[in-house]
Amino acid sequence: MPRSLIVHENFLARVKARDLPPGKAPTPGLAPHEMVSLFRSQCLSRALDRTSRAMQKAGQGFYTIGSSGHEGMAAVAHALRPTDMAFLHYRDAAFQIARAAQLGQSITWDMLLSFASSSEDPISGGRHKVLGSKALAIPPQTSTIASHLPKAVGAAYSLGLARRRPPEHRAMPEDAIVMASFGDASANHSTAQGAFNTAGWTAFQSVPLPILFVCEDNGIGISTKTPRGWIEASFSHRPGMRYFRADGLDISEAWAVAREAADFVRSRRKPAFLHLSTVRLYGHAGADLPTTYMSREEVEAEEANDPLLHSVRLLDQSGALSPDEALAIYLETQERVERVAAEAVTRPRLRTAAEVMASLIPPPRACAPTNGPSQEARAAAFGADLKAMDEPQPMSRLINWALTDLMLAHPEVVLMGEDIGRKGGVYGVTQKLQARFGSDRVIDTLLDEQSILGLGIGLAHNGFLPVPEIQFLAYLHNAEDQIRGEAATLPFFSNGQYANPMVVRIAGLGYQKGFGGHFHNDNSIAVLRDIPGLILACPSHGADAVMMLRECIRLAREEQRLVVFLEPIALYPMRDLLAEKDGQWMQTYPEPSRRIGFGEIGVSGDGKDLAIVTYGNGNYLSHQANFALRENGVAARIIDLRWLAPLPIEAMLTAVARCDAVLVVDECRRSAGPAEALMTALAEAGHRRIARVTAEDSFIATGPAYAATLPSREGILAAALDLVRS
Repeated sequence: MPRSLIVHENFLARVKARDLPPGKAPTPGLAPHEMVSLFRSQCLSRALDRTSRAMQKAGQGFYTIGSSGHEGMAAVAHALRPTDMAFLHYRDAAFQIARAAQLGQSITWDMLLSFASSSEDPISGGRHKVLGSKALAIPPQTSTIASHLPKAVGAAYSLGLARRRPPEHRAMPEDAIVMASFGDASANHSTAQGAFNTAGWTAFQSVPLPILFVCEDNGIGISTKTPRGWIEASFSHRPGMRYFRADGLDISEAWAVAREAADFVRSRRKPAFLHLSTVRLYGHAGADLPTTYMSREEVEAEEANDPLLHSVRLLDQSGALSPDEALAIYLETQERVERVAAEAVTRPRLRTAAEVMASLIPPPRACAPTNGPSQEARAAAFGADLKAMDEPQPMSRLINWALTDLMLAHPEVVLMGEDIGRKGGVYGVTQKLQARFGSDRVIDTLLDEQSILGLGIGLAHNGFLPVPEIQFLAYLHNAEDQIRGEAATLPFFSNGQYANPMVVRIAGLGYQKGFGGHFHNDNSIAVLRDIPGLILACPSHGADAVMMLRECIRLAREEQRLVVFLEPIALYPMRDLLAEKDGQWMQTYPEPSRRIGFGEIGVSGDGKDLAIVTYGNGNYLSHQANFALRENGVAARIIDLRWLAPLPIEAMLTAVARCDAVLVVDECRRSAGPAEALMTALAEAGHRRIARVTAEDSFIATGPAYAATLPSREGILAAALDLVRS
């Protein structure tokens, strides 16, 4: 007999027999009608769990990780306001149900559509079973390792910032707090630990951070037990974070302590940690058999502590409901859910790739028109730099000026990263910006890439336009799931109702002479190109960087796109092309209204013998090689892709259409670099005289051999001549 049926029959028998588990008297504070409402939410959560298993058995349901044992989260919801943004653990159906009840909503139909993967599911459109609701301020997620905690910290930080600088698309009221829940096993994950540390680090400095962490401690993660007392020992004395503990089996105590914790967070604007004890019923998921890794005695002991049995006792002791009345609610709820489920499974489901992918790209949003910064504002911000704009400059300085203009034009733009403020960034790209705009718009963060990206994602949830900086491309790999698993998936799993508009600046790629090895010379961008919906931009000289960055900000601000702006470190200071002090790789600052459109490529020259398709440092090296090609009688054109995800394939094919041969120059690795997709596209379009020059499948060395594995001017020239003469 499945454990879900055993728990159900035990509940029926024990309530009828008045065999209820012992416990404390009800904690004062909840009115009788409130206790009944919470019990109804608990019953609905339990009925949905049981029905989901029946739906799966019948081939009509597709998700069975349930909330049974965690129904005490209904009390936590009741202790909060419906406008407090909640980032939920996947066992928190009772929280969402109770929050819906606060607003007078009936959520049964919506949740069953989600179980059935119906395209009419109001949160994900049938793409996944997720908790979430725009109306309930619950962003959806599929996080199982608490990877939602960094963005919850960011959202909490945004509340204080929004008080000082309210953004146009503000989503939360001024007095809101943020709640993030998770399991005891997930608390051990590095992502969660980074979020706790960031919250404490921030609050320790008296920076407002109104967040309530809720750890639902059922003592086990899948089959691995949490050591008894571990959560309390780990969190009861964390600096900067107040610890609360409550019995999650007791809805009156859970509500009272959650209310106390929420009041602390709301009034003090500081983090708190609510340690809520729960049990896990039925095992991890529908196919899981807990008796394969737990003794039968342990399983039955957990089942004897069914929180619904405790609620029946509390309702009886408070005079709110008799056991018979409670049992009637339980049975009526189960019957109603089964009846509604029979209809939900008949509703349409997604069928085609186009339907599934329709929400990968979020919808555009209306933004207040702007004419850009006034001349007076520019003069005050730039000072003497205004006069220098008429002179050619290297890329790093032009990017700095572009960021200044963009921050003047759009008050919601906020920069964040390691060393970007007082130091001005590792390469000086953000110099003077903190002095120009203040420390709350140019934020020096702690050294944790997950927290930097989480801060950006959370700020975007409250209407800001974040521009987080990752100091070196290699450091992204410590935190890439914040982009892949959190930011990029949000429009997909919310059917476009939520998005993470942001521009992530990353200094990267190779060719730093003898510096830092692969930690500072990283040419691996496959992880970025592999993320659906993400835009990856890569300029090759200063003027393009300015105009592309403006377009990236527009894409994020108006079209809610997730953009990564990859800045080639070696080209930051580049001035010369062929000879020392020739200054041929510098440009003047483009007029503020000019930008390069998304997908617009650059074409230099009109030769038909050869087209060189490249980007970044490859564009620089190809221009060097082109002078030697002319001396060898080869008329070439150079195509700068600029946009690496999605690749501008059609524009590229048009640019090379009349060329006799095409050479792809890719500074990334031969395996999984952009060249693979470019060569495929060229071959499919009928081009036969094609070749590629790429980096080796290797890390980059420190010292004189820094460029040994990378494309070179000489290598490009040799490959081009071989291809043309073949």
